[in-house]
Amino acid sequence: MTRNRPGLSLLFWLAASLVTLFPIYWMFVVSARSRVELFSAPSFLIRSFFSENYLNTIHDPTYQKYMLNSIVIASSNAILVTVLALFACYALSRYKLTGKENIFFWTITNRMAPPAAFLLPLFLLYTQVFVVGDWKMFDTRIGLILLYCVFNLPFAIWTLRGVIDAIPRELDEAAYVDGASTLQVMFHVILPLARPGLAVTAILCWVFAWNEYLFAATLTSVNARTITTGLAEFVTVTGTNWGQMAATAMLTLIPAVVFLALVQKHIVAGLTFGAVKG
Repeated sequence: MTRNRPGLSLLFWLAASLVTLFPIYWMFVVSARSRVELFSAPSFLIRSFFSENYLNTIHDPTYQKYMLNSIVIASSNAILVTVLALFACYALSRYKLTGKENIFFWTITNRMAPPAAFLLPLFLLYTQVFVVGDWKMFDTRIGLILLYCVFNLPFAIWTLRGVIDAIPRELDEAAYVDGASTLQVMFHVILPLARPGLAVTAILCWVFAWNEYLFAATLTSVNARTITTGLAEFVTVTGTNWGQMAATAMLTLIPAVVFLALVQKHIVAGLTFGAVKG
């Protein structure tokens, strides 16, 4: 019989937390220093706070635009992907589709391919094919929102498939007997019970879209650039402004933390709702 060792468990999680949080702490230390302090004797302590690094980014209209683009693109993509994945998983779970397991596996293979393999074809599509008059998909928010669906939607379907399968079909049948339509079953039976899975899926898709750099840097130039691509602009031929880059990176964490805090409440509420209804 194994004995519980809360002391060792506490030490393990404390060490894991320190390893995980130390890069964030070090980034904050760098953001709080001026250029002179950065190249002086290294120290893990913050002796003074150089607020100019944060103020320069906050008051810069360019980075305000980058931040807004990131929020709009990530949030819109998370909502769109979660809704589409919910309907797709319901169809794969409830309907007798020919070769539905092959369809499910095919969607996952799209996620397995390295993103760089799609870079050149997508660049040609966005600059030469998807063109209507003077309008192109290149350097637009809608272009990135739809593009991220290519990679996030297979992952969302894979995540939600088990959640939908775990909901008893007897609940659907009972609702149909009471005269409910398919959409009513979706919104009044499936949606409340699948809320925890939907929340987790939305979180992960939002984070993936928020952190994505390769396609945002290649398929945007001015109008739809995101905050992750804006970080690279601090690296110039004359040097790198490490302090302001670190400050901007710290600011990019704020929307992510707020979004996670809001959705976490829905996860807890969804788990409680499912337990009561079950």
